Amino acid sequence: MIGSPVPKMIKNFIGKLFGDKGYISKKLAELLGINDVELITKLKKNMKPKMIKLFDRILLRKRSIIETINDQLKNISQIEHLRHRSLTNCMINTVAGLLVYPELR
Repeated sequence: MIGSPVPKMIKNFIGKLFGDKGYISKKLAELLGINDVELITKLKKNMKPKMIKLFDRILLRKRSIIETINDQLKNISQIEHLRHRSLTNCMINTVAGLLVYPELR
């Protein structure tokens, strides 16, 4: 999991990071903790329950709603394109898809 893009993505980030069960890793949690980032995920079935603040639990539930909306936007606007050669090109494609979105509905 340390080879994942997460450590690079959260550079200069402080706060809470919400992820799915696939991101559960002691090494990743320790690495994020060093950078003042708290990793919050749902637990796997074979894990011992741990205390999660009520507010964090509510935000964790909202994560699935946000991902559903993002998925619909990507599918309707045809934003998903994995081979961008530059960040600028990626952003132009994303903004263009979002601008076209109201017309596609």
